[in-house]
Amino acid sequence: MPVDPEAPHLPRSAAIEAYGKGGFHFDTMSHQGSLLCLPDAVWAWSVTKASDIDRHSLRRVFEGAAGIDTLIIGTGNDVWIVPNDLRNALRNLHVVIDAMQTGPAIRTYNVMMGERRRVAAALIAVP
Repeated sequence: MPVDPEAPHLPRSAAIEAYGKGGFHFDTMSHQGSLLCLPDAVWAWSVTKASDIDRHSLRRVFEGAAGIDTLIIGTGNDVWIVPNDLRNALRNLHVVIDAMQTGPAIRTYNVMMGERRRVAAALIAVP
């Protein structure tokens, strides 16, 4: 049965237990491809490179901004500077955005989750 892209993989947040080889492990599940981890669900994310990150690819973050204080973006193995228009759009919704490579992004996300902070992560899968 195909996976419904409009349904979450998990209907709650989860720490990322492992990553690499194009995917992630979390909550006894595995996923090939990028992930969008929100405080209320974990979703497949179609982004494969940082240059594809925009308001459209982050629409679930914008829709759920009232429950998010920080968005961590894992940019794969690349370094990416958040465009000012995207940073300002999220700032207007009181969401701080921080971009870094996927490995450090996962570690930061997991720590912030452990502190019970209102954090989301948009994570590009790495080979």
